Amino acid sequence: MKGEIQEQIAGALEQLFDGVSKLQAAFPGKPFTLDGRLVGDIGEIVASLHYQITLNEGLTKHHDAVADDGRNVQIKTTFSKNLTFPVGHVPDYYLGIKLNRDGSFEEIYNGPGKLIKEELKRRAPTSTGLHGNLMGQLKRINLTISDAERIPRR
Repeated sequence: MKGEIQEQIAGALEQLFDGVSKLQAAFPGKPFTLDGRLVGDIGEIVASLHYQITLNEGLTKHHDAVADDGRNVQIKTTFSKNLTFPVGHVPDYYLGIKLNRDGSFEEIYNGPGKLIKEELKRRAPTSTGLHGNLMGQLKRINLTISDAERIPRR
């Protein structure tokens, strides 16, 4: 089941990136990145296949899933080099992943949201309500997190 779903995701991503390449060739001044709701939805599915979480039904405020042990989890996903963190609230747990074109992924951060908030406490609020350009910081903090504080893999 898991392998079949991953193959479907990989095939769909190949088609999406083919379409993006055609758009970029036709309109060289635009990047046509796939980040946004589509990327978030794909990331949530990928995370649910690889981590011990259950996705929330529909859109829910502040958290996208619940870990098998009851922890609330916000999932953020990118295909590029930018993950965001909310300015106005602190998610219980934050799972940040970078998707690859073949459907595989890299875990950037897996741990308590409060550790990220502490790292960002000197940053000014933004007009978008999101802190951005966090990859380096998230990777660095992620190295300090114990296994007990992480959302376990399946």
